[in-house]
Amino acid sequence: MGALDEGHFNVELKGNGVELKGGCIELGFEEERETTVAIEDAVKLLLQGLGEDINREGLRKTPLRVAKALREGTRGYRQKVTDIVQGALFPESGLESGIGHAGGAGGLVVVRDLDLFSYCESCLLPFQVKCHIGYVPSGQRVVGLSKLSRVADVFSKRLQDPQRLADEVSSALQDGIKPTGVAVILQCSHIHFPNFESAFLDSNHRGWVKVIVCSGSGVFENDKADIWGDFLNLLRFRGINVEKIHPRDSDDKSWCPSQAISKMGAANSGMIAAVASILRSLGEDPLRNELLGTPTRFVKWLMNFKNCNLEMKLNGFGLCRLDAVRSNGNEDIHSELNLPFWSQCEHHLLPFQGFVHIGYISTEGVNPIGKTLLQSIVHFHGFKLQVQERLTRQIAETASSLLGGDVMVVVEANHTCMISRGIEKFGSNTATLAVLGRFSTDPVARAKFLESIPNSATAG
Repeated sequence: MGALDEGHFNVELKGNGVELKGGCIELGFEEERETTVAIEDAVKLLLQGLGEDINREGLRKTPLRVAKALREGTRGYRQKVTDIVQGALFPESGLESGIGHAGGAGGLVVVRDLDLFSYCESCLLPFQVKCHIGYVPSGQRVVGLSKLSRVADVFSKRLQDPQRLADEVSSALQDGIKPTGVAVILQCSHIHFPNFESAFLDSNHRGWVKVIVCSGSGVFENDKADIWGDFLNLLRFRGINVEKIHPRDSDDKSWCPSQAISKMGAANSGMIAAVASILRSLGEDPLRNELLGTPTRFVKWLMNFKNCNLEMKLNGFGLCRLDAVRSNGNEDIHSELNLPFWSQCEHHLLPFQGFVHIGYISTEGVNPIGKTLLQSIVHFHGFKLQVQERLTRQIAETASSLLGGDVMVVVEANHTCMISRGIEKFGSNTATLAVLGRFSTDPVARAKFLESIPNSATAG
């Protein structure tokens, strides 16, 4: 069974202002290097705008890392759609007429749970996508199933909006493989960072914004058609919840949380120009209507992590006070679990977020300080350019000064750099541990605290 020689693939696909002769923009080595250097220079300006020393050890290679991550995460602008589909159609005989549909001659084909990521065009932060594609073959031919994923990946690796992403995938497959129809459903999740001030005030902040969108062509163009019912049922019986599909004609066109910060004060004009330069280096037009406010929104979000040398106020709590309390009575292990945090990876300027669990040894029945102060310590150290290992140590050392020295801290985090720079390890989680005082010498105490941590932390 060989691939069909299809001569009708020389179609023009236009996406995000880039004209693709079924193809892509190829850059020579020198042009690629110039693009990388331009992004590096812009990142240096952003770091300096944050008050950082671009020559310190943790940041020295950050501009290059960011440039590589952005080029990798937008590689879809430089890929050929038709190269993926061409030669991937295979003959499969079956019913062409009569009652019913069968196999490659009219039967529905569904590929579920394709993990993708894209960059939000409103704020330049990555968002995660769970993609489901269905198509009805025609002409006694089917397409290699992996090609559906690869076509979806081409369009996800661009600055995107969920609805346009679904539309572009559907349109490209309809034009490329000429089926009876194509259906696409995307489950999208966008990280939702609070700003520095609201993190202290809103204990119920939601960590993610989610939306489900759909698009269809051919027999799927009418969203009331029976064939949609078959597609949705094939998702539901595998536990995929698609009940709340965002209506295409909704007045709410924006899902990006950054739209809410557009009313904030003026941002640094030099940093805004640097972000616009990055957009141009990626092949985008900063004057495209959907991108007009993007540089400003990105800078305002980034300024949450400005190195402003704030002093940590401990409200009069001190080591001697807790030592006096601890010396009278039976000691036990106490804990504060599931303290949410948000931070920014200093290696790639990409967000990471998760939960902090703090254990300490203190007099039984006495809680020397409240959860609110421990949460403030977590936020104070989180809202900086960070690495998770340093964040864990800093929280432990600060908490130790309040809790008498015997402290254990566990930080569990999801890093967007694990999905958005070529690694693409969806669902991975990183845990780090800091032990001080008696926790460092008492394995029984460590085990007891770790057993108190719930199996799964729940975001707001």
